[in-house]
Amino acid sequence: MSPASSIIDVAALARLGPEPDVVISSRVRLARNVSGLPFVNRATHAQRHEALRLLRKAVERSVAPGLAWLELHGAAPRDRTLLVERHLVSRHFAESDAPRALAVSPDERTSLMVNEEDHLRIQALQSGLALDSCFAAACGVDDALAGAVDWAFHPRWGYLTACPTNVGCGIRISAMLHLPALRMTREIERVQNAAKDLHLAVRGYYGEGSVTDADFFQVSNQTTLGSTEEALLAEFRDVVLPRLVAYEREARQQLLTRDRMMLEDRVHRAQATLGAARLLAHDEAMRLLSRVRLGAALGLLPVDMARVQRLMLEIQPAHLSLLRPDAGVGDDAERSVRADYVRQALS
Repeated sequence: MSPASSIIDVAALARLGPEPDVVISSRVRLARNVSGLPFVNRATHAQRHEALRLLRKAVERSVAPGLAWLELHGAAPRDRTLLVERHLVSRHFAESDAPRALAVSPDERTSLMVNEEDHLRIQALQSGLALDSCFAAACGVDDALAGAVDWAFHPRWGYLTACPTNVGCGIRISAMLHLPALRMTREIERVQNAAKDLHLAVRGYYGEGSVTDADFFQVSNQTTLGSTEEALLAEFRDVVLPRLVAYEREARQQLLTRDRMMLEDRVHRAQATLGAARLLAHDEAMRLLSRVRLGAALGLLPVDMARVQRLMLEIQPAHLSLLRPDAGVGDDAERSVRADYVRQALS
């Protein structure tokens, strides 16, 4: 197996997990700040370096060994983009020129961002519906660091964070969902409006600030004040997520029953285009793979959904340039290589 393939294999988004027809991945993230240091957006260059020093020392002493430490202000642009595409860091974090670092486990299920919006963001990410194990992993890191770092904490307000919506227990629980049928039946706007009423955030494929495209939606809780981590997890896992998954599955059955010809036309047309295109932009490829993924999930196409899942990661610009060094960036060379790569993968 090539080094490039090995890198792909450990990515959560390249694998199928529980409930894979709708749930792409699960994530639990905890926000923490070091007591006595200003928030990152108020800190000086020297104070950000001090946060790096303190947290690296705490992580290396307290958290399970094997975490790789990468200081992003010294990383190559493609390496930073790779981390964004793997959902290990935010785009803002990758593009910043401030002192910052990422600690990540070999299987990429656990990662820690230092000096993003908060001094520390603990993240647990897994494929499919795996909120309980993500929660346990994130809390395990938090517990390990509790004796090594004095966190900014208020007896009444809880953990203090740079963004008011994270104040309290500082937890963000989210799932990446594939909702093509809700978009086809024009029900997605109603779902998004209902999400606002339930204090949920609905974002695009790359999270905050990204466009909701290709039927992939990242849904998360929006407030943490006045509730416990366990209560927020239970509500999201047992109430919010099952409803969203059920809505999508009902919409798929509605399409199969009432408009099967249109549905089959869209998924087969997408497969045909991917099998014939000589130029494929990233956005177009994701839209088409979304429909092929739907066709595979419903048994309408003889396509392995796991292969489609992997392709969704492999055609991202930085990953494509890693797998195929002849790919350019943002030009016809990249589009040509992507089209060739997809044709071979789906043939």
